[in-house]
Amino acid sequence: MDALLVLFAAITIGGFVFLPWMRRRRAAQHAQQGLVVASDPMAGYGFVPLNELDVRLPGPDQELDDALAEMRRTHDWRPAAALLKSTGDNWELRWQRVQTLAGAAAFELAQESAEPERPAAPAHGDGGHRSGGIWLRTWRNEAPKDPGGAQTHAQFLVVQALRDPGSQDFRMILEEARTVCREATLLAPGSPIPYITELAVARGLDERKADYEALWSKVVQRAPHHMGAHLAALPYWSEKWHGSRQEAEAFAERAAADASAKTLLPALPLFAVYEHLPEANMVRSLYQSAVVERAIEGAHFALREAPADHPMAPHVRHLLVWFLVRAERYAEAMEQLRLVDGHVGAVPWSYGRSPAAEYAAYRALAIAGWEQLGGTSAGFPPAPGH
Repeated sequence: MDALLVLFAAITIGGFVFLPWMRRRRAAQHAQQGLVVASDPMAGYGFVPLNELDVRLPGPDQELDDALAEMRRTHDWRPAAALLKSTGDNWELRWQRVQTLAGAAAFELAQESAEPERPAAPAHGDGGHRSGGIWLRTWRNEAPKDPGGAQTHAQFLVVQALRDPGSQDFRMILEEARTVCREATLLAPGSPIPYITELAVARGLDERKADYEALWSKVVQRAPHHMGAHLAALPYWSEKWHGSRQEAEAFAERAAADASAKTLLPALPLFAVYEHLPEANMVRSLYQSAVVERAIEGAHFALREAPADHPMAPHVRHLLVWFLVRAERYAEAMEQLRLVDGHVGAVPWSYGRSPAAEYAAYRALAIAGWEQLGGTSAGFPPAPGH
C-alpha cells in the first residue's frame, strides 16, 4: 500500500519538486503531534476517514474515476481516449488527467515488475521494460495517431524516469520521453501538453537556461496563464535544480504580476516560498513573517478570483492548509479543509511516505487549534455537496 501512495503522489505533482528527506521527517514528526492533540478529528465535522482518503488526485474528478475503474476492469484503452477527447482544450484539466492516466500505467508496470512469472510484453517504442499498463501499450499500438495516447505515453516515461533519478537509464528514458513529446506535438500542434511534459525532460537533462526559456516560450504561446505549466517550470529555476531562490521567486512574482483575471497565478509565490524553506522551518515566526503572509494573501486572492471549479484550485488549497496550520491561522485552515477534504494527491502531502496520514495529521492540528480558539463542530459548515 505504501508503494501505491508514493506512486500516486508522483503522478499528481508531475515530478516538479523534490523535498529533502530531513524536511519530510521533521514535518511528519510535527504533524504526528497533531494526531495526539486531536484524538477524534472526525467527530461532528464530516471529514473523510483516513483510510478513505483518495491519494491519486487533489480534488474530485468523477469522469476520471469512472474511466480508471473501467480500465482496471477491462484493460481497455478506449475509456482513457474518450475521456481526453471529451476534455478537449481545457488545458488545465487535460494536463491533470494526462498525469493521472500516466501514473496509473506506471503503477501497473510496478505490479508487473513484482511478478516475474508474468513478464511485460514488448511495446511500441519503449523497449518493453518501460511499457506500462496493458491498456497504454495497446493504445499506442492500435491508435498511434491519437494525440491523447502520445501525451499519456510521454508523461508515463517522465514518471518512470523521475522515480529513480540516479538510475543508469535515467537519461535514456528522458531522451525517449522527449522523442514521444515531439511526436505528440505533431499530432496536436496547438496543445501545450507535450511542451509541459517536456519541461520536466529538459530539467532532468540539464538544459541550458536559454534552451529552457525557448521551450517555455512555446508553452506560453499556447497557454500563457496555465497554472500547472507554471508549477512544472518553477523547479527549474529553484536552487535544487538549475537556479536560485532569487530566480525562482522572480519567476513566480513575474507570473503573478502579469496574470490575467480569474487565473490562479497570484498563488504561485506561495509555491516558490515552500520550495525554498530552510531546513529548520518549525519556528512559528517564520510562517508569520511578511514574506509568507504576502504569499498566503496572494493565494487567498487567487482562489477568490478564479472559478470555484478551477482544476488547479485544490492544489492551492492543500498548500494553504499546510501554511495556515504552521502560522496558527486555524479558522482559515478549517475553511480550506472544508473545501478540499477527501482527496490528498497534492503538495505538500505527496512528498511524504504516507500522504494520507500526513494530511490527516495536519487536519487534526487544525481541528485542535480551532477548538482551542472556541470553535466547535456545531459551528462548522458542511462542505459543498455534503
